[in-house]
Amino acid sequence: MFSKEQILKLTQMKMPFGKYAGRVLIDLPEEYLLWFERKDGFPKGELGELMALCLAMKIEGLDEVIRPLKYKR
Repeated sequence: MFSKEQILKLTQMKMPFGKYAGRVLIDLPEEYLLWFERKDGFPKGELGELMALCLAMKIEGLDEVIRPLKYKR
C-alpha cells in the first residue's frame, strides 16, 4: 500500500544518479523503470520504493493523474 506522502514525493523527488539524474521521479520513462527493475532490481530504501510505485502508476496509466501535482506546492 502507498501513502499520500509517497504520491507527493513522486512529484518532488529527483533521481539522484544515472542517465536521468535530476529528473523528477514521475517524469522518468516507463522503459527506464522497467529496465532498472530487470537489471538488478530497484535500489534499497525509499528511492527504490518510490521507483517501484512510480512504475506501478505508469503501468496502470495513473501517472497522468499524479503529474499535475508537480505544480501544486
